[in-house]
Amino acid sequence: MNKKERLVAAIEHGTVIDHIPAAKTYQVASILGLFDIKNPVTIGFNYPSLKVGSKGIIKVSDKFFTDDEISRLSVVAPNVILSIIRDYEVVEKKAVVTPDEIHGIVKCNNPKCITNNEPMQTHFHVADGILTCHYCEKEQDINRVELV
Repeated sequence: MNKKERLVAAIEHGTVIDHIPAAKTYQVASILGLFDIKNPVTIGFNYPSLKVGSKGIIKVSDKFFTDDEISRLSVVAPNVILSIIRDYEVVEKKAVVTPDEIHGIVKCNNPKCITNNEPMQTHFHVADGILTCHYCEKEQDINRVELV
């Protein structure tokens, strides 16, 4: 594709989140709090993608995400690509990968788990798309989790 022929308008400074599975696009925007910020945000979805079939893309002007925000993103849409933009140029690309451990992002689905009964942060170990609660050892599929 010609560089000048973009599907979504270019941004001067900010972050582009690309290769989001199309069905997860609005969930990604919600998790990152993009409906509540004042910065310009462009959300597009159902673009053709060789990588994921049908993809979403989000461009956020003048916003660079923290490691905590990226960890939240990895639970909902692992393997997306973050492109950091400065002066209309991509200066850095980051592949979002789900970490081996997740703290305070996902709710344990065991009602008897201490994290659901005491004021404490959740802690999960991640392996092959399965989250295992550090405290009660209950397993959850990463695609069916409830965020805190």
